[in-house]
Amino acid sequence: MDVIIELIAGSLKEVSEMTHKREKLKMRLEAERGRLLTELSQTNVVERDNLGYGNHMADDATEAFEQAKDLALRQNLERLLKQVEDALKRFETGTYGLCEQCGKEIDPARLKALPYATLCLSCQQHRESR
Repeated sequence: MDVIIELIAGSLKEVSEMTHKREKLKMRLEAERGRLLTELSQTNVVERDNLGYGNHMADDATEAFEQAKDLALRQNLERLLKQVEDALKRFETGTYGLCEQCGKEIDPARLKALPYATLCLSCQQHRESR
């Protein structure tokens, strides 16, 4: 009887620790979403219609480069924000931490490093090897 009680107590402790770790990941994702939204609101991509009609080609080239760089940075922020928001939606549906391809649990160390991961390491490696 004591063995059964110890097993149940151990299982409850593991479930509690897992729940705590998931909540920490969720809070990290929410903080990351806030950071990305703030950064996006501060990103200023100014498009000039008359690019190429300046006084000097070097000035126009610098302006074109800066505009392309700002646009790429904004697109990257938007992509990251979508991944974070999708991870938060998976929390709501109860599928967070499950590989979208094979359905197995994603290693907690992988989620700690990349909390918006959608694939387990094996499926990610298979995808990248294609």
